[in-house]
Amino acid sequence: MTWNPFSRKDRRDKEAEADQTASAEEVRGKGRPTPKRKQAEARNLRPLVPKDRKASRKAAKARIRAREDAQYEAMRTGDIDHMPKSERLPWRIYIRDYVDARFNLLEWIFPAIILMFVATLMGMFVGPQHYATFTMVVTILLYGYLIVALVDTWLMWRKLKRLLIDKFGERSVAKGSRSASYAWQRAMMVRRWRVPKPSQSKRGHWPK
Repeated sequence: MTWNPFSRKDRRDKEAEADQTASAEEVRGKGRPTPKRKQAEARNLRPLVPKDRKASRKAAKARIRAREDAQYEAMRTGDIDHMPKSERLPWRIYIRDYVDARFNLLEWIFPAIILMFVATLMGMFVGPQHYATFTMVVTILLYGYLIVALVDTWLMWRKLKRLLIDKFGERSVAKGSRSASYAWQRAMMVRRWRVPKPSQSKRGHWPK
């Protein structure tokens, strides 16, 4: 047998050509070369915890704040489509329209309290002998107004509750709906300061 010094080189060339042919077939079959196992695993890894937790919390708070600001702006301008979900409930819209349509005595309770304090301070100028009587009269008037306003709001809620049940069913006045407290709180606020903004600029527009 004659020893050929080029036989080993030829064998290496053939093996290299075979590897190239196999790689080309893989490329044609899959459309891309098969990645190594470590590369594939590294690409599929996803960090469970962000690298910068402080920046992540800050970004989350910024997103929440931006959403809340947008919702408040929608309530301030009366844009129902962008209000919080709870404010878009049909019976809450009905409650707002009903309360906004009537004249509520309770909405002037806070101005009345401020007026009472001012009157009490001014009562100092009437003289010590009349101050106690003046203060008592102002207090009686304030409490009388408060009682009448509470009765007015209670009567309003009784009628509104029947309307809600007839239109939306018992779920609209159930305990979890908080419809009663919602109506009372809105009736307690001066109309121009209410949020969400009244849908009508003037009173008297009753919901259908």
